[in-house]
Amino acid sequence: MFGEIFEIAPQTYWVGIKDWNRRVFDSLIPLPNGTTYNAYLIPGKDKNALVDTVNPGFESDLLGKISRVLDPSKIDYLIMNHAEPDHAGAIPTVLQIARDAKLVLTAKGAEMAKRLYRVSDERMLIVKEGDFLDLGGRTLRFIEAPFLHWPETMFTYFEEEKVLFPCDFFGAHYAGPENFDDEMGELLIHEAKRYYAEIMMPFKPPVSRALEKISKIEIEIIAPSHGPIYRNPKRIVDAYAHWVGGPLENKVVVIYASMWKNTEKMVKALMTGVAAKGVKAVLFDLAVADVGNLARELVDAKAVAIGVPTFVGGPHPFALYATALIKALRPRLKVAVVFGTYGWGGGGVRQIKEMLEASKFEVISTHEAMLSPFSEDIEKMKKMGEELAEKVKSL
Repeated sequence: MFGEIFEIAPQTYWVGIKDWNRRVFDSLIPLPNGTTYNAYLIPGKDKNALVDTVNPGFESDLLGKISRVLDPSKIDYLIMNHAEPDHAGAIPTVLQIARDAKLVLTAKGAEMAKRLYRVSDERMLIVKEGDFLDLGGRTLRFIEAPFLHWPETMFTYFEEEKVLFPCDFFGAHYAGPENFDDEMGELLIHEAKRYYAEIMMPFKPPVSRALEKISKIEIEIIAPSHGPIYRNPKRIVDAYAHWVGGPLENKVVVIYASMWKNTEKMVKALMTGVAAKGVKAVLFDLAVADVGNLARELVDAKAVAIGVPTFVGGPHPFALYATALIKALRPRLKVAVVFGTYGWGGGGVRQIKEMLEASKFEVISTHEAMLSPFSEDIEKMKKMGEELAEKVKSL
């Protein structure tokens, strides 16, 4: 039901939104299963708190859900774990209704709330690591978690019920009918891995520090800002620990663009060589690929192979875009190969190689063929695939 609310713990309510129809995030990330904007209402004997809000456009729905538990004007604390609009977009509306409420946030968050939501100093309560609020028998403690994934991010920990509200951390873009992780199979981890790749993978040191911090507290429920709530917190915590620092797979992610299927011929030869050595290869044609799935496969791959035709003296725009994405996401890749075709002049392969090397990826091999690859080019590509696979197995 669109208007549903439910308890995630005794008298602790999910009052968020399931956005079934959203199909893109940040004008970049496809959302095949929509997303949720999770907000949580915690009434206390003396004070009431709302943890995060919802995306702009859903303010009235949020207020309607809160009203089913208590009068929204009775909110005393509005906690901003993260300033991004999908979580904080309803701050102005809630503060207008709850005129005595304080916006609880970090010092860096205060700077952002002023700029994004025009919140005045007197409406803010700045907190730091270890600070807490007593709602009357219900205690909320704050954990600073900068760069997960903005600099102002913090977590909120509900001590009595042992609930962690980590905002984007541990999230998943998924708006299915399920509310909790134990109502889902492996699809949830599949979507959480995709989300990790898109949002958290560039911030591996902060991820590791956050995992260390939360290992020191007892957690029975993890309630993120997107996707289902975890009644089995170990499931997602262990997954994050593996993604950020666990062993990589003997896997090559192969991405390519091909205007007249000539670079594609080279791709097929490369994959034949990789397969001959017993190494997994995952293929993405950039003309039709879902970049979220591409990002997910990069999380635990040891190598990437990029097929790039030269386009007006430089890399094909799709290959350029994919390489820029790899640089931004900072996967733990060990090695790369670059190859492709050209017409009257090359340049595409060289420029992609330079981009990768500038980001500290080791490019172990390149090959470029004029127009259509000859049989010797195909043999070279098979050999490149075999050598890449052997390198992957040795890492």
